[in-house]
Amino acid sequence: MKRYDTILFDLDGTILDTLRDLHASVNFALRRQNKPERSLDEVRAFVGNGVRMLMVRAFPGGSEAPGFEEALQDFRGHYAVHCRELTRPYAQIPELLNELRSRGFRMAVVSNKTDAEVKSLCREFFGGMFQTAIGEREGVRRKPAPDTVFQALKELGAEAGSTLYVGDSDIDLATARNAMLDCVSVTWGFRSAEQLRQAGAKTLIDAPLQLLELLEEN
Repeated sequence: MKRYDTILFDLDGTILDTLRDLHASVNFALRRQNKPERSLDEVRAFVGNGVRMLMVRAFPGGSEAPGFEEALQDFRGHYAVHCRELTRPYAQIPELLNELRSRGFRMAVVSNKTDAEVKSLCREFFGGMFQTAIGEREGVRRKPAPDTVFQALKELGAEAGSTLYVGDSDIDLATARNAMLDCVSVTWGFRSAEQLRQAGAKTLIDAPLQLLELLEEN
């Protein structure tokens, strides 16, 4: 791998295990509309393209079905209150981030969660570890568009050529390609190693601290 001075991380499925809280909020919204609940594995497969697409996939009939917009609002309200109950950083992530910071890397989070949620979760679980954290907001297209990446690079004063993107999904791979960044895919998140390879992943790691080994190969 070439030499990097900046690392951008996806949030859900990469540094923060949010699946069980997302699952609970999806099923709360479905129950309110008398719809069948979804399994944990189903919700795992649905995430990655933002909250609305998560509910489009989870709600029978999608966005055109009666009750969908109400279910989406129920999800948003429930998740805003309960998004920290079962969510935790993945094992080794705090150690990884501390080591990267000690080595002088600039770090940021780019996510398809709402901007307010991204900033709040990063503050709560990671303190001041990241120089910036950027989510979906008006005027900034969600991933795989490169807008959040470009905004992060601008705020960090970083160059794309020396930046590495770390994510867990096909969306992250497409985002990295669209932003002309190298990408490392992680296998502990919401997509399997095989799914990632099928999406074009070239470099995969199975545990967070393996990222340090890759960086040491510079």
